[in-house]
Amino acid sequence: QVQLVESGGGLVQAGGSLTLSCTASGSTGNINRMGWYRQTPGKERELAASLNRGGDSEYARSVQGRFTISRDNAKTTWYLQMNSLEPEDTAVYYCYLRYWSGFGYRERWGQGTQVTVSA
Repeated sequence: QVQLVESGGGLVQAGGSLTLSCTASGSTGNINRMGWYRQTPGKERELAASLNRGGDSEYARSVQGRFTISRDNAKTTWYLQMNSLEPEDTAVYYCYLRYWSGFGYRERWGQGTQVTVSA
């Protein structure tokens, strides 16, 4: 059973930086996509950043130029470097993984980590 464990959230002042990390345990098979989503109360979960199998990245327009997604060589840990944080970035951040299990695509989510940016 693949599980994702996140770390790195917290409280930071506007303009500051945080780095989130997510580590996958278990047999992840052929990874299709990994990334970070975020959610605020009353709103749908939205994509912040993602990496596909080939290493191509995708970012929400609101974080473009401020956030960077990366992964380790083993592709079992990925990161979200968040710079120039704004109060609007306050949310629960979830890491995400989509992989081929041999029987079909599977998706997994992390437990979520709170990021709070004070004005």
